[in-house]
Amino acid sequence: MNFLTRCALLLVVTSISINTWATDLNTEPQKLGYIIGMDIGKSLREQGADVDIDTLLEAVRATYDGKELAMTEEEAAAVREEYVAKRQSEQQAEASAAGAENAAEGAAFLAANKSKEGVKTTESGLQYKVVTMGDGAKPVATDTVKVHYRGTLLDGTEFDSSYSRNEPITFALDRVIPGWTEGVQLMPIGSKYVFYVPSELAYGEAGGGPIPPNSTLQFEVELLDIENTAE
Repeated sequence: MNFLTRCALLLVVTSISINTWATDLNTEPQKLGYIIGMDIGKSLREQGADVDIDTLLEAVRATYDGKELAMTEEEAAAVREEYVAKRQSEQQAEASAAGAENAAEGAAFLAANKSKEGVKTTESGLQYKVVTMGDGAKPVATDTVKVHYRGTLLDGTEFDSSYSRNEPITFALDRVIPGWTEGVQLMPIGSKYVFYVPSELAYGEAGGGPIPPNSTLQFEVELLDIENTAE
């Protein structure tokens, strides 16, 4: 349901004055009208839309009553299209700036981290540190493995953890981010490593979910078992 439809519904289901919504909520239509108003207000706030509420309500009432409107449908469509394009441009600029900042932060971190005791760097740029060295077999890229892990951003924010769920995860090693595909193959069963994954070996410029664009990631990974082998 689009925004104007929701506003129209609000006026249909409530028979009271707008000015009494906050104080007179005795009937079911009044309560329902107020709830819909709460939803609309929350949606506008989350979108960050700079909207004049009085003008908005005036347009809703005029449209519902069938009165002459201050804009034609064509004019409204043009304003809407311009607004959407502007918002998309602003969001892209914000994402680009955040991505550039994250990339610089990640590069500085990795440059300093590679000289720390116990940290090794592979040809791809993946960094890792052995916490516990196991004595089992090592997987290959076509294997399915069982691991416990914890993933954090450079500021320490945890974005995922099988430890928190108290449940290891099983996955095909060639179906994950490149940093994992490469790194877990270095681990004998029973090992625990810390991986420092450059953004290009993780989620790159796009990011994903709670992971911002161009983020260098840190993973604690414990290889529990190889579920099956290529054979």
